[in-house]
Amino acid sequence: MKFVTYLEQQKEKVGLLIDDSTYDLNQINPNLPQTLTEILADSDFCFPIIHQIQKEISNGNHKKAIILNPQLIAPIPHPPSFRDAYAFRQHVETSRLNRGLEMIPEFDEIPVFYFSNHQAIQGPGKVFAMPEHFNQMDFELEVAIVIKKEGINIKAENADEYIGGFMILNDLSARALQMQEMKLNLGPAKGKDFASMMGPFLVTPDELKSYKVAPKEGHIGNCYDLEMTCSVNDIEVSRGNFKDMHWTFAEIIERVSYGVKIYPGDIIGSGTVGTGCFLELNGTGKRKDENYIPQWLQPNDKIEMEVKELGKLTNSVHLYDDNLNDYARD
Repeated sequence: MKFVTYLEQQKEKVGLLIDDSTYDLNQINPNLPQTLTEILADSDFCFPIIHQIQKEISNGNHKKAIILNPQLIAPIPHPPSFRDAYAFRQHVETSRLNRGLEMIPEFDEIPVFYFSNHQAIQGPGKVFAMPEHFNQMDFELEVAIVIKKEGINIKAENADEYIGGFMILNDLSARALQMQEMKLNLGPAKGKDFASMMGPFLVTPDELKSYKVAPKEGHIGNCYDLEMTCSVNDIEVSRGNFKDMHWTFAEIIERVSYGVKIYPGDIIGSGTVGTGCFLELNGTGKRKDENYIPQWLQPNDKIEMEVKELGKLTNSVHLYDDNLNDYARD
């Protein structure tokens, strides 16, 4: 199943996405919960009903429930928490090489993560940022999961059953702020807390079964062969694959839930795929050619991220004019 969350007269509603059409779930069945987090948390009750709705739609029913041009927001617009991991070896190894550092051995010991701002979640569309955010603004091409049930001390071999769905994540980063604060060995914080874009829809794990592949040697958990790309202003700048995660989401959940409860709606990001940000690309370019000119996101740039079966997440970044206390318009 594929779910979206959209706005209708400023009210958040859940839609079922089928063949590029969005169906208002509550119009079809008012007994279903009002939010996607609630639907995932009560999936034993909700999913059989929604599967039946899918069959009815395939038979030509519920056409009156189609929403034309829905105003999409993030599938989970108000998560209880948002953690981001560091799971792709290529990104970590290359980024360290670009700084003249050897691969850190602790990467192979634990799947590390940090907490980001769960109040700064956005979906497709325009994103506004402050002037300092545009000092080396960067995209980060990732996949995120949404937790569907509560748990604590979850073992990796059981952790995949806690995943309610997958979606694209663009973890926007202000690199100059990030580098400044991380000299103090604490963070990232201000370099990451202003915008994280997710969507355009959430895909349940059953939709990805045919793409399942074995994890890296010595690891356990589901892994999927899904190509990932990012374009800036219609020029491809990044290409990777979801299957290249060194740490699986199952292993990350085990680490996250150690001594701590996770809850329905919690979001966990994969970390940046190899080549999945300008920080890595610029470092590689400069290491290979001293005349390389670094690239960063500029005001009015368009960022398009596409992951096989997870859709295309399109955003543009714009300057917030603090002096006018309003968004600067193009």
